Amino acid sequence: FWDFLILFFCLPVVIFNEITKKRLLGDVSCRIVPFMEVSSLGVTTFSLCALGIDRFHAATSPQASARPIEQCQSIIAKLAVIWVGSMTLSVPEILLWQMAQDTSPVSGMVTEYCTMKPSSNLPESVYSLVLTYQNARMWWYFGCYFCLPILFTVSCQLVTRRISGTEKKAECRGTKHSQCESHLNCTIIGLTIIYGLCTTPENVCNIVVAYMSPDMSKQTLDLLNLINQFFLFFKCSVTPVLLLCLCRPLGQAFMDCCCCCCEGCSPDTASSEGSADSKLKTEMSSSIFFDKPRESPPPLLALGTPC
Repeated sequence: FWDFLILFFCLPVVIFNEITKKRLLGDVSCRIVPFMEVSSLGVTTFSLCALGIDRFHAATSPQASARPIEQCQSIIAKLAVIWVGSMTLSVPEILLWQMAQDTSPVSGMVTEYCTMKPSSNLPESVYSLVLTYQNARMWWYFGCYFCLPILFTVSCQLVTRRISGTEKKAECRGTKHSQCESHLNCTIIGLTIIYGLCTTPENVCNIVVAYMSPDMSKQTLDLLNLINQFFLFFKCSVTPVLLLCLCRPLGQAFMDCCCCCCEGCSPDTASSEGSADSKLKTEMSSSIFFDKPRESPPPLLALGTPC
């Protein structure tokens, strides 16, 4: 959902600015767009960490094959902590950016752009904190939003694979539960790889700009910033598609909703039977995917004569 917000709000603003050299919504977009982009990095980072912890608990649980489905209230609480924490850590971005104007030497027209410069109207204590954040922003980006999710995911995967290989090798080999656990781990690894590939150019550009910005022109800095935003939009576009493709129960539920909307939810018998069949398949697959214990089948009734 946060990726959708980035594509719905930030992408049109960036495209409009590149085409017209005017800032859509003015100073508001200069503050909100970086805030939402950094919050997106935080949401992805802490979500990957939470998924890694979940996979570790699944591997170390004494009855991993009989883990019940997590309650909705618990999931919402975790999502709230991730979202509120990410937005709180991104608040300095609102105070760090402001809009500026410059005259193009080629065309002579006035262009608007966003500059990373705290406003002098801020209180002295807040201004010093924002200035400290600006000086440490590059390494904060690199440590929290790049190294943390990758190292955390890799560590959890290594520990999970070691525990699964030593304690449950004889029990879970070839079972559907072990296959689902492996599928879940592959999903998390795929999300982490996409995130790492899309955030690497931004971190490299931040380090290069931090040490070589006096020797670079404004056009070069704007081009690097545009490349970084392109990779962020690419990540926001690919991540939901990858998640729907790798997570089969979620993808099946999404396709069922799309088919239901396209067909107008017609109450035909065939469609109702098809939807019931797809719902049954989805429930069966989701029960495997989320480690929900299956109910034992009802006993078979004795038919025929004693002979």
